[in-house]
Amino acid sequence: MNDQNTAQNTFRYSDKALENFKQLILSKIAAARQDMESLLASVSNSENGGSDDGGAYQSLEDGSATLEKETMYQMAARQKQFINQLEAALGRIENKTYGICRVTGNLIPKERLMAVPHTTLSMEAKQKQ
Repeated sequence: MNDQNTAQNTFRYSDKALENFKQLILSKIAAARQDMESLLASVSNSENGGSDDGGAYQSLEDGSATLEKETMYQMAARQKQFINQLEAALGRIENKTYGICRVTGNLIPKERLMAVPHTTLSMEAKQKQ
């Protein structure tokens, strides 16, 4: 079992590389949270604002506003999911399994992790999906 642990350690990113990935992920989380808060604030503002002029166009405006709110909620939900995936990546950094493809067991290239820091699949595994 000790041989297996030693082999695992040679097939992972260094602590320094993991720290660099951690900083990248933390900055992406901060930006994603800011985007999500902005979207939710926009929805809140649109619910509180608006005029009560009445008139023939009111129902069209209501439908448009509803569609816009639904779209913003969906975008906020996607941001929340993205944040959750990034936070899961932080967990993998902590347990030193970050950057290891969950299908092949090989290291995911640094370039891919820089572009998609929450990925758990190498391009080889992703293309086979």
